[in-house]
Amino acid sequence: MTDMPTPPLTAHELFEKLELAIHEHLLAPGTKLGEDEIGDVYGVSRTTVRAALQTLSHQRLVEHKRNRGAFVAQPSVQEAREVFEARSLLEPRNAYSAAERATAEDIAKLQAHIDAEHDALHSGNFGRAIYLSGQFHIEIARISDQKTIEAFITQLISRSSLIVALYWQRRTAMCESHAHDALISAFADRDGPLAEELMKNHLLDLLTSLDLCNKTSAPLSLKDALSP
Repeated sequence: MTDMPTPPLTAHELFEKLELAIHEHLLAPGTKLGEDEIGDVYGVSRTTVRAALQTLSHQRLVEHKRNRGAFVAQPSVQEAREVFEARSLLEPRNAYSAAERATAEDIAKLQAHIDAEHDALHSGNFGRAIYLSGQFHIEIARISDQKTIEAFITQLISRSSLIVALYWQRRTAMCESHAHDALISAFADRDGPLAEELMKNHLLDLLTSLDLCNKTSAPLSLKDALSP
């Protein structure tokens, strides 16, 4: 029996693959996203690529520059400060609410994120570790059961991924932080005030780990970045 050919990716599936590549820092800020190159890598049409890039643009992960094409977005220093200021306003109180609502199942999911993050760190995959760290924060927002705040935090985490790719200066110190473990302990104890304080300090530590001076990344070629 002849195997059926694998159908080409849909625009949404391509969007998800490119989104993950950006969040895991396989595609660095400033990388040019050539339609033909992406089409060659994934075996899809230019129409599919354009639709995926348009969705990434709506998510503010991609910037379209007139007469130059699409590029992975490069947040400015000012935006980096604004994003982390917004996170510092939203996430500590959100963690307080999550601590009051977290179930044993919720805590198990958070622990799974931490375990996966540690595995990525130990294998030297810092981009994957940073992505999982962001997902940990999004999971806390989900546990808090505040849908509007969760949507805002999810958008801020998405921007944070680009900011970290550009301005992170303490990559080797990631494994020194036990902030996520401490947060899980606070959730297990249903200690809202402690969770709030821990999140506040954690975000401050993240901010101080950024080298907020104007810079641009030095992206790999698109084909090299996306090749398995």
